[in-house]
Amino acid sequence: MNRRAALLAVPVLFTGGCFAGGGGADEAGSDRLRVALGFPPVAALSPWTDDALLLTRMGAAETLVTFDDSGAAEPQLAESWQFTDDRTALLELRDDVVFHDGTPMDAEAVAGSLNAAAGADPALRVLRDVGLVATAVDEDTVQLQAAQADPLLVQRLGAPSLVILSPEAYADPTAPDPVGHGTGPFEITAVQGAQSATLDAAADHWAGDPAAAGVDVRFVDDADARTSSLRAGELDVAQGVPIAQLTTLTDDQRVVTTSLPRLTSLQLNTAGGVFADPAVRAAAVAAVDVDPVVDGVFEGQADPAPGLLTDDTLGSAVRTTPTLPAAGDPAGASIRLATYDDRPELPEAAAVIAEQLRAAGFTVEVVVQTYATIEPDLLAGSFDAFLGSRLTLLDTGDPVGYLATDYACDGGYNLARLCDPAVDAAVAAAAALTDPRERRQAAADVEAQVLSAAAVVPVLFEQSRTGVGAGVQGVGDDPFERQVVTVAISPGR
Repeated sequence: MNRRAALLAVPVLFTGGCFAGGGGADEAGSDRLRVALGFPPVAALSPWTDDALLLTRMGAAETLVTFDDSGAAEPQLAESWQFTDDRTALLELRDDVVFHDGTPMDAEAVAGSLNAAAGADPALRVLRDVGLVATAVDEDTVQLQAAQADPLLVQRLGAPSLVILSPEAYADPTAPDPVGHGTGPFEITAVQGAQSATLDAAADHWAGDPAAAGVDVRFVDDADARTSSLRAGELDVAQGVPIAQLTTLTDDQRVVTTSLPRLTSLQLNTAGGVFADPAVRAAAVAAVDVDPVVDGVFEGQADPAPGLLTDDTLGSAVRTTPTLPAAGDPAGASIRLATYDDRPELPEAAAVIAEQLRAAGFTVEVVVQTYATIEPDLLAGSFDAFLGSRLTLLDTGDPVGYLATDYACDGGYNLARLCDPAVDAAVAAAAALTDPRERRQAAADVEAQVLSAAAVVPVLFEQSRTGVGAGVQGVGDDPFERQVVTVAISPGR
């Protein structure tokens, strides 16, 4: 039995409360953290799946770059980089990084990790059609080369699916094993299936000694259960506290709140039905008042959306004021407005917006399903309108990629079914820019074009809410929701 199989076979032992577990997490005076994250692993923590986000949230693995609030790349395992031509970049690595298995993180190891990811089957979303090849130039320098010009070549390295693991992690080249093979401040020492993981502080972490001795993680998809266990003192950190539960926390507990580039918006089907008429779309846009949703449904725990992109994302870019079509008379037109209940606030928000549309003269039917059930119909354009939540910076921290995916004619997630040659041309021009400031200004201009088509109503940007127990410090405040456990996290006990 290999190490991965042996670790997955470890039974889950409960010695007290709901979240008590190994590693001394429930003992008085323990310097371990008890943490609950919001979704369980589905692929044995493989970085080539959505499980990669768990690896970064637990502090077990790291990427070569990370992102600032605007989505621009910042050093992490790579200290610096430079483009030598439009499809080639050189990375200089940190020289003091050691994998959890004791091997040094040199250029050969990094190139091997990236090339393994580039060869993953199915292809990783962030590397699809890139043709990435990584080569060790010397001990601390890695050359990256794409098959064609790629302004996002370095930005891609911030995707959680491209965490760097030691060579031993790829013993099975189809199933990379992060257990004991990462570079984060905490090393995974045991995994109990989809239920929990145990991590110990990593010796000689490049950013300094971790403040806690270890982290005991439980994967709990029920947000109310996570919050109840935090309130009962069975947890130190609970990710994703629901708005309705905020007032139930005790006086010595608090919430770390972070504004996110996650947009809740009303998408209007521009390709068919009543919203194929720009004048009727303009009437719907004019009818929506976001304040009752932000202040009422979200109880002020959200930011009204100034557009499709946050101010942080656009940085110094200047927004262009949209010019909407003249509004027409809905004349009782019937529309089906869809949403999903995986995010508990969305059905109530949809009900508020439906009443606003009815007051403007529409006849509205609201359809609520789970996202998994409703997605095929959304992609097929079966609804007139859709209220949903979308992370606008995606894998690369680049707003242009989001606009291309969601509003270009061939965009893979174009729920508004917008197909405007002018928008496509502007997106293509923006995608060719290499200067980050120029890309953001181009994104602001595309945003104005999309809003001028009355294809979407930006409603709000969400906030993440992580509940922490008395004395807990150092919880990640990350607008990309990729870090919860950091090198500085401490239980304060």
